[in-house]
Amino acid sequence: MRIAMWSGPRNLSTAMMYAFGNRGDCAVVDEPFYAAYLSKTGLEHPMRSEILESQSQDAEAVAGGLLGPVPAAKPYYYQKHMTQHMIDGVPRDWMREVTNIFLIRHPARVIASYAAKRESPTLDDIGFRQQAELFDQVNAWGQEPVVIDSHDIREDPATKLEQLCERIGVPFSPKMLSWPQGGHKDDGVWAAHWYGAVWKSTGFAGTEGDVPEVPEHLQPVLAAAMPYYERLQAVKI
Repeated sequence: MRIAMWSGPRNLSTAMMYAFGNRGDCAVVDEPFYAAYLSKTGLEHPMRSEILESQSQDAEAVAGGLLGPVPAAKPYYYQKHMTQHMIDGVPRDWMREVTNIFLIRHPARVIASYAAKRESPTLDDIGFRQQAELFDQVNAWGQEPVVIDSHDIREDPATKLEQLCERIGVPFSPKMLSWPQGGHKDDGVWAAHWYGAVWKSTGFAGTEGDVPEVPEHLQPVLAAAMPYYERLQAVKI
């Protein structure tokens, strides 16, 4: 089974990759379209040159690889994807062949976390619009996409991961609730910039506090993202 987890940045996506990667029966891949995205957009991201050198910049080739042999012939293949990477020119038909899950988080939390690493994110940077678009696409194909909120996972990891596994037809493993400190061997090269906190972790962080205040200049981004988040939140497990 191939599992495509669709998230925006500064969500729980890396921790979820570590959870599945610690099962023992699941291969993982970390943001395989990142280099293609940077190549096509010309955006200046931290470690841009290293990212471009570390992955194929050919989006068609990347898509083909996602449907190719699973690394180490594992029965499950967890693919961590960023919704903002799915720009024009990045194929989507391959998504018909995988189980699609949408990982959501309150936009205020995403914006506050992203802004701490990269100033003044735009709506396209944080992926909410693209996430809703991909969700609609999967629905249109007749699939039943699964939506899960990172807040709920952090509140009760065992229950939510059991529910998620049941929904997608994967046996739950308690190994998903923890992982070794120090990152995963399949982390993207950009992990050195972005994954500091999760590298120090050995499991999911505890329940989140109150929704943070978003700076005035980012309020328009928050207002634009909320309808997309609320639409998917209404159908979460």
